[in-house]
Amino acid sequence: MVISNEKVVSLTYQLKVDGKEVETVKEDKPLVFLYGAGQMLPKFEENLKGLKAGDEFKFEIACDDAYGKATEEAVLDLPKNIFEVEGKIDEGLLQEGNVIPMQNNEGQKFNGVVMEVKDDAVKMDFNHPLADDDLSFTGKVIEVRDATGEEKEHGHAH
Repeated sequence: MVISNEKVVSLTYQLKVDGKEVETVKEDKPLVFLYGAGQMLPKFEENLKGLKAGDEFKFEIACDDAYGKATEEAVLDLPKNIFEVEGKIDEGLLQEGNVIPMQNNEGQKFNGVVMEVKDDAVKMDFNHPLADDDLSFTGKVIEVRDATGEEKEHGHAH
């Protein structure tokens, strides 16, 4: 069975940026996803299309086709009081370099990196950590199977 839409794909991979390992996914805990459901980078899926269990892969995704360029629009000054819980701010949370999970008014989740803590504001960077980077993948397809009706309906592998 080959990788195509509505197939559940299990694979291992190693991601490198500029020759340095960023992430490794091993066979004991493979990446499992529903192909074509929009969960993965489009170019990532495009490079896997047509492969089958046992096939090895190696490809690169250019920055513009991955997470794009970092932008100044993704760096924001947020009011310090939004970090209050029961009227208090955990000062250990607001340390430069800390990654803080956040959510916007529409419920979308983002990770922000604390860049600077000011008297009344916190400067945060919401650019993806791999913005500006070309990605290099090597790996192996472990399994390809038909998605169940429930997986298709939910838009992700179970």
